[in-house]
Amino acid sequence: MPEKKVVPFRNNEGISHSLTQRLLEKGKSYGLTAIFPFNIDKIEVAEWVRLKCHYGCSRFDSNWTCPPATPGPDKVRAILDEYELALLLVGTKNCSDFYLNNGRKRFGQVRCWKGTISLERMLFLEGYYKAFSLVGECCALCKECAYPEDCRFPQEKRPSVESFSIDVIGTLKNLAKTSKIATQTGDTYNYFGIILLE
Repeated sequence: MPEKKVVPFRNNEGISHSLTQRLLEKGKSYGLTAIFPFNIDKIEVAEWVRLKCHYGCSRFDSNWTCPPATPGPDKVRAILDEYELALLLVGTKNCSDFYLNNGRKRFGQVRCWKGTISLERMLFLEGYYKAFSLVGECCALCKECAYPEDCRFPQEKRPSVESFSIDVIGTLKNLAKTSKIATQTGDTYNYFGIILLE
């Protein structure tokens, strides 16, 4: 019988450049273009982000990965206090279907979702036992969410970055990064995920 691998759990050791590169290589197959490690105190949590979810998004109160099913800003701050390091995942997309609800758009969302979760799993197997994903797209694993009935994919259920009350633009400013904003439906734009590490 083959010997099982023992995972050496890590504790506040940061992340190596070589592991970051391996993550990026895997992430490229899911549309990622860059991964940046950063200190958790750069994450900007804001009440107004949840307000935009409540009043600006059709998924509010209809999806397991969106408010009110996700933690509010105070709870998010408490969760982030248990971490010191995170990874910013950057993807680039050109989606003329942005405002449509069709199969091509959904395929892209699922691809992003699965990619982020696979990187979280890879990090866990590398010893980062606290790794937890905040995905850069809305959940589209189901054509229609089962909410408020039980989630069909509980092991892959993760909040999006914005549904976690994270001000993405404010966080990018804290990291001295910028992002192109799409002003036309055919424009190329960036999307961002975050993996909390330790």
